[in-house]
Amino acid sequence: MDFSREFIALACEKGVLRFGSFVTKAGRNSPYFFNAGLFDDGVSFRALCGYYAHAIRDAGVACDMLFGPAYKGIPLVAGTAIRLAEDGVGLPFAFNRKEAKDHGEGGTLIGAPLAGRVLILDDVISAGTSVRESVEIIRAAGATPAGVVIALDRMERGKGVLSAVQEVQETFCIPVIAVATLDDLIGYLADSPDLAANLDAVKAYREAYGVGSTR
Repeated sequence: MDFSREFIALACEKGVLRFGSFVTKAGRNSPYFFNAGLFDDGVSFRALCGYYAHAIRDAGVACDMLFGPAYKGIPLVAGTAIRLAEDGVGLPFAFNRKEAKDHGEGGTLIGAPLAGRVLILDDVISAGTSVRESVEIIRAAGATPAGVVIALDRMERGKGVLSAVQEVQETFCIPVIAVATLDDLIGYLADSPDLAANLDAVKAYREAYGVGSTR
């Protein structure tokens, strides 16, 4: 998909996606590192939210509203709702705060009331903790989780044979939509003379820790 390649190109340009030697939370030596927090200016963040909107439309997932888990999901859900609205798709959105507020509107939820089919927006899925908490919040409100949208699927095994994304899909029976996957990254590197030197290392990492396609 063209938007996946455009997203990877932007991530490389912004230094969101870096190549070298990095130690993951699982203690693995990874040849690349992804930090969505570095989409830290208006132009690149607007583009990022546009890619989320494109991925949602492309997947054709049915949803009635969007939910962004604190903290990285908060700007994502607001920005993506705006980009969808620009394309004529008006969806309400909500997000949570980590600590309950005991004055004003109170509670932990901000935005539209959770109702109907709720699509969760986050940056990545590592341990799946954020998704689990989001699903609990949505179900507690009497709504239904419709799926999860993330920026990059590393397509990497967790503690077992499944990836974090596959575990979420299996546990909650909901789709996980990624703007781009590790397969997309490998394809991009193969076509990029300036970055091709990283291709063998990324492919070797995929061979060692990868899972099958989640699309």
